[in-house]
Amino acid sequence: MTRMTVLTLLALLPIGGAAQRGDWLMPGKDYAATRYSDLSEITGANAGRLRPVWTFSTGVLGGHEGQPLVVDNTMYVVTPYPNVLYAFDLTREGYPLKWKYRPAVDPNALGIACCDAINRGAFYADGKLVYNLLDGHTVAVAAATGKELWKTKIADLSQGETTPVAPLVVKHRVIVGASGGEFGIHGWLKGLDLETGRIVWTAYNIGPDSEVLAKPGSFQPFYDRGAELALTSWPADVWKNGGAPVWGWMSYDPDLDLLYYGTGNPAPYNPDQRAGDNKWTASVLARRPEDGTLVWAYQFTPHDSWDYDAASEMILADLAVNGRPRKVLVHFDKNGFAYTMDRATGEVLVAQPFVDVNWAKRVDVATGRPVIDSTKLTGASRGNVKDVCPSLEGGKSPASPAAYSPRTGLFYLATNNLCMDYQATQATRIAGTPFIGANTPYHAGRGGHLGAFIAWDAGAGKKVWQTTERYPVWSGAVVTAGGVVFYGTLDGWFKAADARTGEVLWRFKVGSGVVGNPITYTGSDGKQYVAVYAGIGGDWFLLAGDVRSDDPADVRPPADFMPDIGRHTSQGGIVWIFAL
Repeated sequence: MTRMTVLTLLALLPIGGAAQRGDWLMPGKDYAATRYSDLSEITGANAGRLRPVWTFSTGVLGGHEGQPLVVDNTMYVVTPYPNVLYAFDLTREGYPLKWKYRPAVDPNALGIACCDAINRGAFYADGKLVYNLLDGHTVAVAAATGKELWKTKIADLSQGETTPVAPLVVKHRVIVGASGGEFGIHGWLKGLDLETGRIVWTAYNIGPDSEVLAKPGSFQPFYDRGAELALTSWPADVWKNGGAPVWGWMSYDPDLDLLYYGTGNPAPYNPDQRAGDNKWTASVLARRPEDGTLVWAYQFTPHDSWDYDAASEMILADLAVNGRPRKVLVHFDKNGFAYTMDRATGEVLVAQPFVDVNWAKRVDVATGRPVIDSTKLTGASRGNVKDVCPSLEGGKSPASPAAYSPRTGLFYLATNNLCMDYQATQATRIAGTPFIGANTPYHAGRGGHLGAFIAWDAGAGKKVWQTTERYPVWSGAVVTAGGVVFYGTLDGWFKAADARTGEVLWRFKVGSGVVGNPITYTGSDGKQYVAVYAGIGGDWFLLAGDVRSDDPADVRPPADFMPDIGRHTSQGGIVWIFAL
């Protein structure tokens, strides 16, 4: 992506706000989801002098995913359940609290949330902070006062739907989705009115064309032909509880007027119960934000047999591919392949593994389909299938958004080096209870390390550099014009690295594992600051063992593949800010 393209996307932020250069208004920094900042005070030469300048305890012990926002010298922080929203005055000493919004959130959501009671953050638009509550509501709060402006029920807890996803606001539409693939929901995306919160449209990701909003003449997938693709690729009625949740990140191209998002796993995990491709699970969908019309879709993992959600971010960039300039979408899938696609049509231009992959031999770009190793197919009828790589945590977790620098032309991402055994079992759906049907123990992949932070050339489809880490890496990344990329680790280190070489320039122990996404912004004094959450959680709260000291009953053993993580981190909930 050229510098001009980045600035064009920044210029199309929602109107009516008081945003300044150096602010951070939305989860991915811009509509292209680049997580790139043009701030350059912090460089490879001085990053070693970074120091903490402020911390704040959110009062919640839990997985702190997502990221703060900074708008007009105010920092906004959303906590995990109970989804408290804080506003801090960055112009005054000590950054005192301006206001605190504490919503009423149904505690029953805690028993429904799949993978910790996390929240992936808010979006600033037209003087409002818009975000989702865990219990299936979207709220809009006045940025100046903390007053609740509207609250809309969007999801049904009784069916297993929860809503930790960060919204995307495009013009006057608030785009939201729901988690619940492990509960057999009927996955959807909804468009709300920004001013009132009214639900304007609902588009399902699976089922008949009339519900998917795949209209004749409008829906033109690159690889598939015919009508009712999201219906005929399922056994009769199985699609009604087939999953396809929306729990990751979204992006938008204003020139094409296309909204991009990924869908999660099909339900249940036992693929014997759902013959067919199971469209559009594990897919990317491109829609019109005004009315939800589906324009194209592509399925990364047809008939997903390994829980390879495709909920990761879709980063928009302008790259040279095979010697030609292309407007592309870049996606790092759980299945271990990095995809560079034409974002207007859905054509796959490049698809190469960015981690060790053995479930498929390659992706055939002519057909768009993976060439599968039949010995790695799973199902209750196949027994215990050994050593599938990557594990269902993914080659990269969708919870950990990558960053793209138009200066280096590289993408930066956290990766996992895990494989799994997969034993599927017959599953029965009872609404609001888990609908899974698999036992999937993990083990370390080749080399013995459990994770890495890498730089990727998406035009060529190759890794440029890699820094191995002892544990899986689950933080997001941010990269700057100063040539520095930031990320965090599960054992509680926050690091700055040289964006061209990967050399670690600085690190700081932040007290709890990092599963959130760093940001950088300009303070009221004109200086560059970097902020990040510390608070291990997500899947790792379930796997790390005794990391919660305030609960004497929480003495679960740690996972066999990572028995000592509890020696390096415990649960937390801290906001850190660093500067030179």
